[in-house]
Amino acid sequence: MSEERLRRVRDRVRPFPDFPEPGVLFRDISPLLKDPVAFRTLIDLLEDHVRASFPKIDLIAGECLDSRGFLIGPPLAQRLGIGFVPVRKKGKLPGPTQSISYSLEYGKAELEIQSDAVEPGQKVVIVDDLLATGGTMCAACELLKRLKAEILECLVVIELKALKGSEKLNSIPFYSLLQYD
Repeated sequence: MSEERLRRVRDRVRPFPDFPEPGVLFRDISPLLKDPVAFRTLIDLLEDHVRASFPKIDLIAGECLDSRGFLIGPPLAQRLGIGFVPVRKKGKLPGPTQSISYSLEYGKAELEIQSDAVEPGQKVVIVDDLLATGGTMCAACELLKRLKAEILECLVVIELKALKGSEKLNSIPFYSLLQYD
């Protein structure tokens, strides 16, 4: 991976101190999404990683709790010539679904996936914009396991290493493009 391409992406991540609450340094990818060259570079880097790591992949599953993570999975899947499966907040998907409750720092949340989104044995990479404490990613993994998917990797743009979210993924391979303490 070229340092120049990685720097182009990193330079478009904007820090916001004390958001959403005092003491938190929020990493905002909005400038990255707004810059077509930087966004294309991001998708190029993710595509290069997935192609090099997994010669056979069936689907990209994207965590869609907010629009940022949702905006990365579909273009990556399109580039790879494979399908995209959304994992959403409860109540956002039609038809029969599988759901899971999980803990957040300040309460609980629920994720769901359509029951027929993945066929048993399909090879899936889960994509999101950011990994913090790992609760949401673990919940997405559990939903895909219930559908008997083979999870190849959890892939994120940004990892907040100090929160140790990747440790919660246990034996599931994990890759982050950018890391911050």
